Amino acid sequence: MTTTERAPATPPQERRAAGVALMLGSALANQTGAAAGALAFPVVGPVGVVAVRQWVAGALLLAVGRPRLRSFTARQWRPVLALAAVFGTMNLTLYSAIDRIGLGLAVTLEFLGPLAVALAGSRRKPDLICALAAAGAVVVLARPQPTTDYVGIGLALLAAACWAGYILLNRTVGRRLPGVQGTAAAAGASAVVYIPVGLLVFAHHPPTAAALGQALVAGVLSSAVPLLVDLLALRRVPAAFFGVFMSVNPVLAALVGLVVLHQQLDLAAWVATAVIVAANSVVAARRAPAVS
Repeated sequence: MTTTERAPATPPQERRAAGVALMLGSALANQTGAAAGALAFPVVGPVGVVAVRQWVAGALLLAVGRPRLRSFTARQWRPVLALAAVFGTMNLTLYSAIDRIGLGLAVTLEFLGPLAVALAGSRRKPDLICALAAAGAVVVLARPQPTTDYVGIGLALLAAACWAGYILLNRTVGRRLPGVQGTAAAAGASAVVYIPVGLLVFAHHPPTAAALGQALVAGVLSSAVPLLVDLLALRRVPAAFFGVFMSVNPVLAALVGLVVLHQQLDLAAWVATAVIVAANSVVAARRAPAVS
């Protein structure tokens, strides 16, 4: 090949198809990792699994982001530490909710967080309809039944609130620190906080090799794989399309919960999940011009 020749460009259709495959793989890995972590709950509980996940996420992001911690100012540290607290609380409440109400329902309710951020301040009729539809779906999911676990539902909604805070804080951190240094520092701080927590849990509930392996799988599949694969996917698809496709996660969570954990949703729960997924998709699509 001469210096004037170039390798043929990948057709847009193939790039889009590769991006969709990567996003699907990322979402599936994320939910499979959560299911693997749930398998370790009987031995080390949600707190033990989250501790391992935070350690994996912290090590990975510190290695990738390489934050210059000594150069951080107080103005930069404040949102970073707030992000660390929200990050750790988000995963703890989500995994605690999974332990009580199942993977599909917990992830579905957690997705109300980014939906709330997208809808905040909007007065457009389609957005208000989406908000009402999502609220109605929550009512259906939380309807009184003999098996309704209101603590689990509350934990999932707290995880949703944390995710909303995580999005907003990430924006602030991104403005005050270059690249992913702020996010990496937050993940590292959260991992450090979870060191004594994890050691205390393991001292009272010694992990078996299987449980420790399942927790590590959760950390890798739910942290390492999505981070890498999502970056590759965003090189192939528009950011707006990526945001819309993210809405498939509650459906995948319900399916993985059914196959791996044998957790079944009734018809009403499936319909409510579909409504929340549709509301997320519509709102994300309507925001497409602003983020693409």
